[in-house]
Amino acid sequence: MTEHAVRTAASGAPPDVPGKAPDVPGKAPDVPGKTATADGGRVALAPIAWRPLGAVAGLFAALLLATNGGYGYHRDELYFLMLRPDWGYRDQPPLTPAIARLADALFGGSLWGLRVPATLSVLAALLLAALLARELGGGALAQTLAAFGLGSGSATLIFGHVLLTAGFDVVVWLGIILCAARALLRDQPRWWLAAGAVLGIGLYNKLLVVLLLVGLGAGLLAVGPRRVLAGRWLWAGVALALVVAAPNLVYQLTHDLPQADMAGAIAENKGAESRSGFVPFQFLLIGPPLAAVWLAGLVGLLRRRQWRPVRALAVAYLVVCVLVLVSGGQPYYPYGLLGALLAAGSVVVAEWLGRGRRRIRATVVGTAYLANVVASAVIALPLLPVGVLGDTPVPGINVTAADSVGWPRYVDQVVQAYDELPPADRAAAVVLTANYGEAGALTRLGADRLPAIYSGHNELGYYGPPPESATVLVGVGVGEPAELRQYFGACRLAGRLDNGVGVDNEEQGVPIVVCHDRRLTWAELWPRVRHFD
Repeated sequence: MTEHAVRTAASGAPPDVPGKAPDVPGKAPDVPGKTATADGGRVALAPIAWRPLGAVAGLFAALLLATNGGYGYHRDELYFLMLRPDWGYRDQPPLTPAIARLADALFGGSLWGLRVPATLSVLAALLLAALLARELGGGALAQTLAAFGLGSGSATLIFGHVLLTAGFDVVVWLGIILCAARALLRDQPRWWLAAGAVLGIGLYNKLLVVLLLVGLGAGLLAVGPRRVLAGRWLWAGVALALVVAAPNLVYQLTHDLPQADMAGAIAENKGAESRSGFVPFQFLLIGPPLAAVWLAGLVGLLRRRQWRPVRALAVAYLVVCVLVLVSGGQPYYPYGLLGALLAAGSVVVAEWLGRGRRRIRATVVGTAYLANVVASAVIALPLLPVGVLGDTPVPGINVTAADSVGWPRYVDQVVQAYDELPPADRAAAVVLTANYGEAGALTRLGADRLPAIYSGHNELGYYGPPPESATVLVGVGVGEPAELRQYFGACRLAGRLDNGVGVDNEEQGVPIVVCHDRRLTWAELWPRVRHFD
């Protein structure tokens, strides 16, 4: 490989050879992004751009770590900290709750420390996106654009700010995609074993990763290379994944596949809303300014000759989108594949920048990336004062922000309702909440001031019922007094939750009720209390 070819590969610009690509992003160039060695051996990849990637990682790490303690706990974080150690749960695998407990112990119970693993997961995702761009022939510029572009996505910043299963899922999906790309582009099928190992670990986080397998399988079947589907290494990778994930899978099988019930509940409760917003959200997840980049990646994967071995990635994204749309899943489910398209598009953009009118093109691209990171940061991170948050559109766009506001005040209001009870009632009382966020907040922030706390929501429904000696109910969000009188002789409204800052979230305005004279036993009531959503 000539010195000039090495420089051009590292910069992301196309080498100077006949058959220069047309000046259209996404159009297939005549020369592969990887350059063949002089002796006709294996193609050479550009070096990993460690310095610019380190700068990008440092920028986003600083941004996330500086804001990690903002607003307050998210409802999912509070839930993870309530779950008991196990090989699995009815609504999710065990990895993220285990990470939450570990971070909580290591950092002394601080909210900031709890979210450090989320930041680390984002940094890993940025590196994987850059490595994928390199695998597709990108030099330093393409790798940097891939890392910065993914990091600037609003969904990425949300996943890096709050400890959610989705943040680790992006790492798993991109890890599998990178291994698959190496197996296909390098014709090194042993990489399917690495993909299987990542898959096996990923199944401890979310079973949703099976969607990626279905998408990739459909892509390989539709556009090839089909011979891979009959290869022993691919199936060895699948077998390895099953071995690694066996304890969690056995848990699911021995508990009647509860996550299938969970998926059905999500589709029933949120499916219509998810379907109506699915397509717009594909453009909002990374950000509208960078939509042209990942669309260029989608087109490039379908049209470029040197990317023919990985055309299945583009088909996989389309297949997964259709499956999620039909099933009523959440719009962010295909985000890992969206990151892969962005990596491919970064190679296209880097080549486009290397051609004529470079200054103008650099200005256009730089403005788009800068606008994206600024808009995404305002939407995803706690940059706005909590007192004005409710007057902005941010809570409607980023529900994680809304769900992180008001928990200490809500807990104080429930404690006040409990403290106002006569001593005999306090001694016989339990707290019952409608959802795991309320239960988690009361446990985390008010357990020393309240009686035992229960909820019928998801896994917590299997931690009940309360003892029969509990004759007084302090209910949070479980219903209005008139609704609950079918189960209790007397119910009264003790107050309503109010975060005091006007943020409209799931808890705002829900009733706090006090009930006496239970008509049924708790064992009879509990099946009516338990619910999945």
